Order: sequence, then structure tokens, then C-alpha cells
Amino acid sequence: MQGGIQAIFSHGNVFKNAVLRHMRVVPQATRSLNFSRCESASAARIEEHGFESTKISDILTAKGKSADGSWLWCTTEDTVYDAVKSMTQHNVGALVVVKPGEHKSIAGIITERDYLRKIIVQGRSSKSTKVGDIMTEENKLITVTPDTKVLKAMQLMTDNRIRHIPVINEGGMIGMVSIGDVVRAVVIEHREELNRLNAYIQGGY
Repeated sequence: MQGGIQAIFSHGNVFKNAVLRHMRVVPQATRSLNFSRCESASAARIEEHGFESTKISDILTAKGKSADGSWLWCTTEDTVYDAVKSMTQHNVGALVVVKPGEHKSIAGIITERDYLRKIIVQGRSSKSTKVGDIMTEENKLITVTPDTKVLKAMQLMTDNRIRHIPVINEGGMIGMVSIGDVVRAVVIEHREELNRLNAYIQGGY
């Protein structure tokens, strides 16, 4: 996964620059006036769309109602056993942790990695250990906002070796995205950019 992410970072702009260089080396004498006008309009559209324009809000919108279920929560007083059971039942790798009775206020996050490192490896009992004892606390969380660019979120996740990142706005927690969500969005964006460049080359604009 890490290698795939780095490949997207390293090859995306390389591809775009290679295509644009190819288009720039066409001899000026071979271009008609109409083609020049078409090129100008198309270049403006490419610039308007731009690479790397997708935001976290776009991911949440695309997920629709499922975005609500993507950040299932537990409380600091729940047992780790119950938290892991909930992850398994809903096929997710992390739960948002809130304080009892304060479902709008995020207290931290618990992940499968927390369970492995702090329960299994240390030989602790998941049924007698509370989520609040092993979670990553709120003040240590890496978060993004709806306006964060997807590639920025990917970089944060890669640099900090995390697979889930909460989305926060002025009102508090509004969602969570996974590394899978982010990679999928980047792949789609690069595919759309490739289609735009192909249409440009073929005079589709």
C-alpha cells in the first residue's frame, strides 16, 4: 500500500508534465489559427480543473449516507472487547471514541492497531480494559477539514503511518475517511485528468 501511494505521488505529475511537454513541442507552423484558439480554450479548462483538486468533502459527498456509518463510535467507558466486537460486526478498522453522554465531542480514536499493540502484545484482558485506557487521545489525533485536499490527507496518513483520519469542522466531528477512500479518490481524479488530456490531444474540447 505504501509503495502504491508513493507511486501516485511520484508519477502523477510526471505523466502530466510529459504529456504537456509533448504538446508544447509541436511546431508552431503546423498549427492553424483555429487550432490555436482551441488550444487556448482547452488549456484554460485544464487549468480550471487542475490536478489534485479533489477535497475531503467530495469523498464524504460521494459516500452519501454511508459516511455516517463510516465513523461508528464507542465511549471511553466501553470495554475494548465490545469496541473490537463492534469493529468486526461493521467491518471497520477504527472507532471514534466519545465521552459518555457527549456524542458530539470526540475524545479520541481506537483502532485495530491499538488492540494488537496494547492488549494482545501486552497480554491484557480486553474484557476488563476500558477503551479510554488504550485509545489515541484527542490532543494527539491527526485530523483534516472538509476543505483539505485529498493528496494532502494522503500525505498526512503516509507520514504518520495511519489508516484512518477524522474530519473536523467548526461544529466538531463530521466524518472519517480511510486510506482506501483517499487512494480511490486519487485514482479516479487521475483517470479523469487522463481523459481530459486525451480529449485535448484529440481536439475534443
